[in-house]
Amino acid sequence: MRLLITGGCGFIGSAVVRHVLKSTQHQVLNYDKMTYAASELALETGGHHPRHKLVVADITDAAAVRQAFDEFQPEAVMHLAAESHVDRSIDGPADFVSTNVVGTFTLLAAARNYVAGLSAEGRAKFRFHHISTDEVFGALETGEPAFHEATAYDPRSPYSATKAASDHLVRAWYHTYGLPVIVSNTTNNYGPWQFPEKLIPLMIISAIEEKPLPVYGDGTNIRDWLFVEDHAKALVKLVETAQPGKTYCIGARQPRNNLDVVKAICRILDRKLPSPDGARERLIVFVRDRPGHDFRYEIDPSNAESYLNWTAEHDFEAGLEATIDWYLAHQDWWQAIRAKKYHGERLGTAA
Repeated sequence: MRLLITGGCGFIGSAVVRHVLKSTQHQVLNYDKMTYAASELALETGGHHPRHKLVVADITDAAAVRQAFDEFQPEAVMHLAAESHVDRSIDGPADFVSTNVVGTFTLLAAARNYVAGLSAEGRAKFRFHHISTDEVFGALETGEPAFHEATAYDPRSPYSATKAASDHLVRAWYHTYGLPVIVSNTTNNYGPWQFPEKLIPLMIISAIEEKPLPVYGDGTNIRDWLFVEDHAKALVKLVETAQPGKTYCIGARQPRNNLDVVKAICRILDRKLPSPDGARERLIVFVRDRPGHDFRYEIDPSNAESYLNWTAEHDFEAGLEATIDWYLAHQDWWQAIRAKKYHGERLGTAA
């Protein structure tokens, strides 16, 4: 299969590219704008793989998108390119509207035009897989059932609102134009190569450096955590097998509140890298909550598990330890990011 993967140098996208190149015979056109959170290093050996080609371009650039379709002739699109950090969306929502809404529209328009020119067999095989988030569903309170494929949308931040808009556009192109689309929504991902503005890498790095560990509010906000490599495997299975028009919620059944996540990071690092000043929980500080901070996200992945014969391989503790090991072994990567002064104001916030 010839896969056009947008955002393939981002956190989740690079995990998908690595999995495709290691575990399948698919060819990849990696279409990435290479914004602050993208890294060619995250492709690892895939960056020089004969079945991989990187095109540096913006998904809002209609001419560049059309050229990618015309030259590569994809059999499927995996659309992961997105602005994804909630704090950034609060401070600067325009970039989120441009990338997440206009960018998705641009891809859909190009895909529709491209599919119209395919043979009947090519049209039947083609898939447009749009990868989204559980944040489009809003927030859960304690005791409420987890999000599932039929949960009503109720986005609360500029980030989640733009992702909800992109989801609606994708489904509209299916119902109106017959474009063969798949939508998947996932929980919070974590693992290697995650840009250090998100909760887990930010806390790991700050704890390594024995800096304050800022936690929003009282730390009781709950997230459902999925190891990124487990997610990548599910996404590739979906694009290979799913039927058009379907939605799949992908999760690992691993909910934890933010404070417990930070404490777990401290405990693992205390064991692996003891501090002469004592346990790292002393570094935890509670900071003013961010506007519109959703209380709880959790996904019921039963449908995806059944359809794909897939479950997440990593429980949270094992995945977190593997992630910490990775950040300990790749300090040159995140230290270089830390050194970029124009990101400094973003890297000091809690999540």
